[in-house]
Amino acid sequence: MYKYLLWDIDGTVLDFLASEQYAIRVLFQKYELGTCSDEMLRTYSKINVKYWEALERNELTKQEILVGRFREFFAMFGINPALAEPFNSEYQAALGDHLVFVDHAEEMLRAEKGNYTLIAVTNGTKAAQAKKLRRSGLDQIFDAVFISEDVGYEKPNAAYFEHVFCKAGIADKTQVLLIGDSLTSDMRGGEIAGIDTFWYNPKHRINTLNIPVTYEIDDLSKLAELLR
Repeated sequence: MYKYLLWDIDGTVLDFLASEQYAIRVLFQKYELGTCSDEMLRTYSKINVKYWEALERNELTKQEILVGRFREFFAMFGINPALAEPFNSEYQAALGDHLVFVDHAEEMLRAEKGNYTLIAVTNGTKAAQAKKLRRSGLDQIFDAVFISEDVGYEKPNAAYFEHVFCKAGIADKTQVLLIGDSLTSDMRGGEIAGIDTFWYNPKHRINTLNIPVTYEIDDLSKLAELLR
């Protein structure tokens, strides 16, 4: 029986794309860069995923991916790449200005608080995640929060999870369930850490990477059934 629920934040509890799109559009106005179209946002999102996956593979540092993604994005659309660094700094804060919960996530967390030890596990930057957790009230729901910048390692690195297990006092890995939307950081991380995983897959993506997943679901409300 599970005792510890490890929750990813972006894409699992909070709608990251909604925050991302809001932040970029606001900053495009502030920097007088014109209108950021839906097509541009889709392009940026793909670039962003590519850079974060490189970080997960230890191919780039956190700072390299944070600035590099905007540098590449700006170059593609004729925007001065030199703006990438200041733009990214303001982007981190702006991410916490528009928060949308993933369907049923907040209800699930509040319903399970007290029944399980709820732990947030996130690769997001400390500046962005701390603000999101505070403004959403999640800091009052989670029993512990582990942001990769504080830990010193990123998911799916085994050292990240060993740190979590140590600090949270987790001795029996069979009591742990990791809930996340990312195959490469969450599900791969769970596999490496030797814990059960719950893949939140609302868009019914195909697991082309063949990463082992204990459970797969398209609606977080169904998690309650599994836990019972």
